[in-house]
This record gives sequence, C-alpha cells and structure tokens, in this order.
Amino acid sequence: MAANQNNNEKSVLVTGASGGIGSAIVERLAADGYIVVIHYRRNVSAAESLARKVSSAGGEARLLGFNIADRAQTKAAVESDIEEYGAYYGVISNAGITRDAAFPMMSDEDWDVVIRTNLDGFYNVVKPLVMPMIRRKKQGRIIAVTSVSGIVGNRGQVNYSASKAGIAGAVKSLAIELAKRKITVNCIAPGVVDTAMAENLSAEWIKSVIPMQRAGMPEEIAATVAFLCSKGAAYITKQVIAVDGGLT
Repeated sequence: MAANQNNNEKSVLVTGASGGIGSAIVERLAADGYIVVIHYRRNVSAAESLARKVSSAGGEARLLGFNIADRAQTKAAVESDIEEYGAYYGVISNAGITRDAAFPMMSDEDWDVVIRTNLDGFYNVVKPLVMPMIRRKKQGRIIAVTSVSGIVGNRGQVNYSASKAGIAGAVKSLAIELAKRKITVNCIAPGVVDTAMAENLSAEWIKSVIPMQRAGMPEEIAATVAFLCSKGAAYITKQVIAVDGGLT
C-alpha cells in the first residue's frame, strides 16, 4: 500500500467501523495514507480483524471501543485517545442503528434508542474532539454518514429518518461555526447499499425504484468520504451529498 505522504501524520476516527460501510471507509482511508482509529462497540474481533487487514496492506490503524449512546463513556474514550496520540484530523460519524416499525406500532423504546444512538451519538462523539481539532490550527474534516431516509423519509422509519435529518441540521449549523477554522463539516447520505441492512430488499424492487437499477457498493460510499477528506475538498462544507444511484 502506497501511503500518501501528505496524510501519514493525519489520524481519522471512524465510528461503526466494523460494519459494511464502516470497514470500507477504514480500508480506503488507510490506503490513502491516513492513520485510522477503528471504533467498535461490542464486536472487537471484527475490529481486530480489520486492523490486521489494514496493517498487512501497509497501513496504520488502532482500536477504540466505546458505546456512542453513552455520553460519559464516549467522552472518556475520545479524550484519552487524543491525550495519548494527539488531535484528530477528521472524524467519520458512521455508527448507527435502525428499529423499524410502522409509526402506530413503534414503541417508545424504538424511538428513544434510535434517537439516542444516532442523533445523540453524533453529539457525543464530535463534541469532545472539536476543540482539540480547532487547536491544531490546521484543516480538518467532520463527515456524518446519514441516509436518504433523512432527506425524503421512508415508510416504517419515522425514528430513523428523524435521527438522520437531525444530524443533517446539526452538520449545517456546525459547518458555519467551524468554516473560519478551516474545518469542513458535511453529510454523505447513502441510498440502498449492498450491506446486511439491505439484504431483505428484492432485486425487482431495487430495479423498479433506483434509476441505476442496482444497490450501491460500500466502496462507493468510501470513495466519497475519501474525497471529502482530501485537500481538493477544502472548499466544500455544509453539504448533504446523496450517493444513491439517482433515488432522490
């Protein structure tokens, strides 16, 4: 793996790194020469396997475990990592969950756990690392992986759509606050992506609904993340970029 010499001292935290999209992001950023901080909650074996894969390809990665829905735990883990290794160049807020149900049948717990994990999780992760990023006095990148559900809505996902739309609103406001600090803040909103979350969707439905007639690949989401992390994206901020094959 040929590391980009402009990136080999830049670390990027990727939350939800052991999932399909998250692992693709980790591999792509590592290939681009970034030091990747692999976040996990429970699946430490998957995170360790991913770190070994990055290392065997010539990249550099380390693990960081915490529950993004637990504010105190997240703050402690992030601050400890920054104290030991220095402030991040960027963060990819990718971790999230679904608890789908028609709204009349949605339980209070279904609503609360999705909002607490997805929306509060964004706050919990980003809040403790923003000031260290600012103090670097260099360019930085904050990228939230949201969803087209947060743009157009989706049946059975009132909770999930609300959480992702909320993140988009937070990103737009944070982008304004950090623009003068040379820290860009953007969202990537994937459509249907070929991961475990989309395994119940039929090929016929995908062809009938998505203009490109296929699901996206995790690597295509990762490529967009990599561009937004790059020097070439330094003037792009406050955007929600749909990567969805023309769905929206």
